[in-house]
Amino acid sequence: MRHRTAVAALAAALAIGAAAEATAQTTAPPKPATAAPAPAKTSWRDRMFFGGGVGLGFGDVDFVSIEPLIGVRLHTQVTVGAGVLYRWTEDNRYDPDLNTTDYGVRAFAQYFPVPQFFLQAEYEHLNYEYLRAGLSTDRDTASSIFAGGGISQPLGGQAGFYAAALYNFSYDGDDLASPYDSPWVIRVGVTAGF
Repeated sequence: MRHRTAVAALAAALAIGAAAEATAQTTAPPKPATAAPAPAKTSWRDRMFFGGGVGLGFGDVDFVSIEPLIGVRLHTQVTVGAGVLYRWTEDNRYDPDLNTTDYGVRAFAQYFPVPQFFLQAEYEHLNYEYLRAGLSTDRDTASSIFAGGGISQPLGGQAGFYAAALYNFSYDGDDLASPYDSPWVIRVGVTAGF
């Protein structure tokens, strides 16, 4: 379960990182006032960004994670977006192998007080499969509210580095079937713009 949580956090990080990178690359310091006419407003289409994450892992626990997202820059300092997620896991440590699938949706908002640092709030609704006694599985749903902050640093071109620490305010440590093993989710990675 802990491995799956770490994988889920990394895959989610890629998804949110793409949004953070798209914002960081378009955030620029204000230009000094001049007598020139004001620039035309940016269209919705120009402020939209697409991204997401793909995770793969092989070993005792194989997994595939696909997490596309779409977002929009409401302001140079504010982005909002939504995404879907799907994870398939095969755990070879059991006999027979244990296969599970998780799927869900998430929505997020980010505020950049300065171009490299952001505050983030996120809602996630997850339908997940978990292991029961006797090696059977069952399904449950979890709604989680995350908040925290992080950094987004362009690396050149369309690539960037990000790191975020989010706290799950919905975490229940007494729930043995929880999809998360800790209230803290740490996301670190490299992103590529689309």
